[in-house]
Amino acid sequence: MKRVYNFSAGPAVLPEEVLQEAAAEMMDYQGTGMSVMEMSHRSKAYEKIIQEAEADLRELMNIPDNYKVLFLQGGASQQFAMIPMNLMKNGVADYIVTGQWAKKAYQEACLYGKANKIASSEDETFSYIPDCSDLPISEDADYVYICENNTIYGTKYKTLPNTKGKTLVSDVSSCFLSEPVDVTKYGVIYGGVQKNVGPAGVVIVIIREDLITEDVLPGTPTMLRYKIHADNDSLYNTPPAYGIYICGKVFKWLKKQGGLEAMKAHNEKKAKILYDFLDQSKLFKGTVRPQDRSLMNVPFVTGDADLDAKFVKEATAAGFVNLKGHRTVGGMRASIYNAMPIEGVEKLVAFMKDFEEKNA
Repeated sequence: MKRVYNFSAGPAVLPEEVLQEAAAEMMDYQGTGMSVMEMSHRSKAYEKIIQEAEADLRELMNIPDNYKVLFLQGGASQQFAMIPMNLMKNGVADYIVTGQWAKKAYQEACLYGKANKIASSEDETFSYIPDCSDLPISEDADYVYICENNTIYGTKYKTLPNTKGKTLVSDVSSCFLSEPVDVTKYGVIYGGVQKNVGPAGVVIVIIREDLITEDVLPGTPTMLRYKIHADNDSLYNTPPAYGIYICGKVFKWLKKQGGLEAMKAHNEKKAKILYDFLDQSKLFKGTVRPQDRSLMNVPFVTGDADLDAKFVKEATAAGFVNLKGHRTVGGMRASIYNAMPIEGVEKLVAFMKDFEEKNA
């Protein structure tokens, strides 16, 4: 069976080496006589899996000791509620809205307190990142919230906002582990893993310990309290055990590749191949302001909806799958996460050149 080049925005491509390892261990994980899928999360074997996964992630991201790493369920979207429920001590938060997910997070926060939209790029279909050097940060804001890489619109913050001393909360779902980050600049940095790290069903939350308190909004469910999960090492209830096991394998794969500095270089090289072609193409156009382009998600259009549809259909037949753009943008989008090999992008560009010649 020939594998396709999968440009899906998520669930997305995983390293083949990781898939092969998981396949080899499917029936018998390291002599236990069972699959990790069947294993008790209270067993010694599983305890080692989750502890190693956390240790490897800490090493990869250089996570300081005063931050907790939580493996949770509910995806990134559940964090839209969990963050205000746990962090809105004054009942005020500032949101920078640069895409659909930041907008949903902002709308959710409005249910729990006073959420202020202090900047937005909605006026130009989220095709840029607003200037965040001097924002009207609320004096009593509990935190400032961003979505750092916008999966749908293909934008990425190159400089973090000036929060004027307020806690920064960032959704990094689609750029998670794609480059080094300074965790100390954030109060909370979190991401759904189904784009760059593992299968759908796990969200990883890295949170500074002083933000984990008993003091949460009245009515916050037990399962939505960070303190419960932190005190129980992500094992308060049955975690998404198999998903965490795959994440752990991806962390080891990343370490083997040379860590996050190496991934950044690899991702920049891949993105450059595609953006360089888009910048000189007569048929295809990138939709994002160049200085705000994501290394992970590359949206592009021909300007003709019928031609876009033809391209997606022919690309799929040629083994380049999931290139259809998000329904809110149209056109095409190539998501080129860590596990997408350079040859996948090179072959896609060769296919696009050929399509352009035939359809110019």
